[in-house]
Amino acid sequence: MKRPSRLPYLILPVVLLLGFATGFFTPRDDDFFALRKNFQILGAIYEELVGGYVDPLDPEKLLRSGIDAMLHDLDPYTSFIDEADNADIDIITKGKYGGVGLNIGLRDGKVTVISPIEGASGYKQGVRAGDVITHISGKATPGMSLSDVRNLMKGEPGTAVEIVVTREGVPEPLSFLLTREEVQVKNVSYYGFVDDDTASGIGYIKLERFAREADSEVHRALQKLQQTDRLNGLIIDLRDNPGGLLEAAVNITQLFVPQGSVIVSTQGRLPQTEHTYRSQSPPMAPDVPLAILVNEFSASASEIVAGAIQDLDRGVIVGTTTFGKGLVQIIKPLPFNTSLKLTTSRYYTPSGRSIQAIDYGGHDGSPSAVPDSVRKQFLTAHKRPVLDGRGIEPDFEVTFGEPSELEQALDRRAAFFFFASHYAAQHPALKPAFDVTDEVMSDFKAWLNTQGFSYRTTAEHSIEALAANIEKSRYTGAEASLEQLRRMVEREKQDDFERHHERLSERLRQEILARYQGERDQMRTILSRDHLVQQAVGILRDPETYGRAVEP
Repeated sequence: MKRPSRLPYLILPVVLLLGFATGFFTPRDDDFFALRKNFQILGAIYEELVGGYVDPLDPEKLLRSGIDAMLHDLDPYTSFIDEADNADIDIITKGKYGGVGLNIGLRDGKVTVISPIEGASGYKQGVRAGDVITHISGKATPGMSLSDVRNLMKGEPGTAVEIVVTREGVPEPLSFLLTREEVQVKNVSYYGFVDDDTASGIGYIKLERFAREADSEVHRALQKLQQTDRLNGLIIDLRDNPGGLLEAAVNITQLFVPQGSVIVSTQGRLPQTEHTYRSQSPPMAPDVPLAILVNEFSASASEIVAGAIQDLDRGVIVGTTTFGKGLVQIIKPLPFNTSLKLTTSRYYTPSGRSIQAIDYGGHDGSPSAVPDSVRKQFLTAHKRPVLDGRGIEPDFEVTFGEPSELEQALDRRAAFFFFASHYAAQHPALKPAFDVTDEVMSDFKAWLNTQGFSYRTTAEHSIEALAANIEKSRYTGAEASLEQLRRMVEREKQDDFERHHERLSERLRQEILARYQGERDQMRTILSRDHLVQQAVGILRDPETYGRAVEP
């Protein structure tokens, strides 16, 4: 597969520090004097403050405050990357990092193992999902940021790091001496046929990110699916995919679109930022019906793929409107192993639209949503109207509604996650075809009671606000009515578990299965009840419905 010859840019989401580029532009003649003058003023102020301010100042902290203030008025993607964070660039540009292979996060304020990466040191030595990390190399983790924790875990391959964890059902802390190794980042976390049914002919590829080798991984997955001679439709899942390399997005798109097709173009202030990226090779799957799954967390490179597929009428977009990031960053190396992630251009889909949803053009730190009144209409290859200024809007919108207040409260306490660890400690083996029965749900409720779980609904807050206003106004005779309202809301709260039983049960099922199954088995099980996947399957199996979206 030929690659485009000129791909210096990265498409980067708000939460990642990715990519690499070199070179600096030369200021125009009319800017040079102002640049040199203000640089000298800034340097002089900095030197006077550090050397003569009444109290001692930390030179590094002072300079970092100045940098942050300078960047504050620009878009959030332009940022300074210090030496510690610079190592994160390798995750995307090289597709690997030195570590122990543990995905970690904060759950109820605790540093918790979300999942060990299969085959890595943590997985092989028995660290489990749900383990709470209390110490790393003798340092207590309470109060640490996730960035601090990850920096302690990372290091040169071959070095060791000791962690101490607490585990549900185990009375004493557990100590693990883990060996750092080169951990390969997986872009494609799963591929196969939906419901594990080759006869159905609907393939599925879950793409987590657009790091290096993402296009090769998608190519291999597609090749495996095609070798069955049963591939009659394909779902590419880009939900929650925050993006990555522009090159990967272009190469993945060209697996499906006609050779020579425009995939994306970029344009900025400088001439070298202007480029049009076209498919360089014949498509690998030119005619397979295609559905791209997206949601509000599908960003940047995900939106390049979805936008090209939609604008070229090559497939259908299913889900909810994407994040809306149409800006391009490059990484400029700076002295002392630091970098500047710099927005240099905007990108445009094949129809010519920008999907950037937030306008940072005021450069005053007050971004605003692109108003409907200025959104423009563009046409796809088959003359379907599409709009700019708000991410990629799906051809088939499939929503699930907002989670209930009960579910949100359970999430804030990481209740599903920690109960799954509790359940696994009580049940060493899982029954075949496990499901969340009434007995499991009762156990969950009983466990919540032992944790002192409680929550306040919007209705309860409203009643208390009403009571306060009544008291302030010195009205009398309302207490009985207020108490009746409180009792009514309490009865409704008690019914919430039954009212939202289906959704709560599925959340529990997924978390519990994660304690017993490997990544592939877990994904296979989740797919069987994934509402959006099943909706996409129905669209791909219905030529009339699919055709209305992609044909002239």
